[in-house]
Amino acid sequence: WALHLENVTMSLSGQYKCTFATYPYGTKAAKIQLTVKAEEERHYLKKVWLNQTLEIPCLEDVTSENLSTYPLKWLVGENGRKEELVTKEPSCPAVYRNSSVLLRQRVLLGLNNALRIFPIKIADDGRVFSCHVLYHPERVQKSSTTVRVFGK
Repeated sequence: WALHLENVTMSLSGQYKCTFATYPYGTKAAKIQLTVKAEEERHYLKKVWLNQTLEIPCLEDVTSENLSTYPLKWLVGENGRKEELVTKEPSCPAVYRNSSVLLRQRVLLGLNNALRIFPIKIADDGRVFSCHVLYHPERVQKSSTTVRVFGK
């Protein structure tokens, strides 16, 4: 016996109980606790040489899904605060929102919604770039990449 759930949302979280009658042993029951997670996040580290181009894939492990059919945004985090860099709605051009002087002219949305940064500067060391993909109003996948800059 199995319970199949489709279009799973957070509201389906809770305890489920299956009860059935057996002969000659009587009623049997089993309980399961279902927790639906709203977000999944993966963390990565990218090492790059000073003045090189850095390309960060939006979701590194997602190869079969077409990201162009979902809204997404790129953010940059530093010193505990996050700033939105780029937003992309399906079938629309990317909107660049960053106000940071250090990043304004160096950020571009590349193929497969990868974030391209050129040239990499010392100030980029330790920055965390994160991509958020909204698959469903209650399901967001996140990928965060910490940048380490090296000089020759």
